[in-house]
Amino acid sequence: MELLEALRTRRSVKSFDPSHAITDDEIRTLFENVALAPTSFNMQNWHFVAVRDKETKEKLCAASWHQSQVKDASLVVVCCGALQAHRATDRYLRKAPEAAREKMAPMIGGFYEGNDDLCKEEACRTIGIGGMAMMLMAREMGYDSCPMIGYDPKQVSEIVGLDDNHPPLMMVTIGKPLQPARPRMGLLDLEEFVSIDRFGEHSLTGEIPDHS
Repeated sequence: MELLEALRTRRSVKSFDPSHAITDDEIRTLFENVALAPTSFNMQNWHFVAVRDKETKEKLCAASWHQSQVKDASLVVVCCGALQAHRATDRYLRKAPEAAREKMAPMIGGFYEGNDDLCKEEACRTIGIGGMAMMLMAREMGYDSCPMIGYDPKQVSEIVGLDDNHPPLMMVTIGKPLQPARPRMGLLDLEEFVSIDRFGEHSLTGEIPDHS
């Protein structure tokens, strides 16, 4: 599947075939490609809990206000931020050239240490980018998906054993659809959300957009 087709056909599917099973090789392929998504300083400040176990999915479904796609999907991915990744430079710079390690390690620590808000914001950015890569790769593999924030994070953390430094920022359900996605509810015109050179002054038509 071409990238443009994947972008245009990716939809949030809510009805999955509960009898379909995803294989270990497919999970490996999925995350080998998710790993290519960019992260700040190459921190890879993420952790993904890929849930196939039926009982665990049912518990996650209950923690998600009984949204059926959680229990019926072939795979439920709990996408977690790694809030202390800036302290583990030896882990993610170990394959980098020595000069890069010596330069970047103190830079990363100085940038993030003591700034909990920035660490959380960075984790949210990372999961957003990684989550989109995951959904596009799932589409490439013939699966559909649904990103979710409708769950109780405390319950989800308890179910899959997360600690305080790995908050569940998003869940993504992946599987074979039983029904197509609902029709799109409508996209904004480009002139409503794209400015050229300066916020709010010029649109792609050259006119000043009305933001009222």
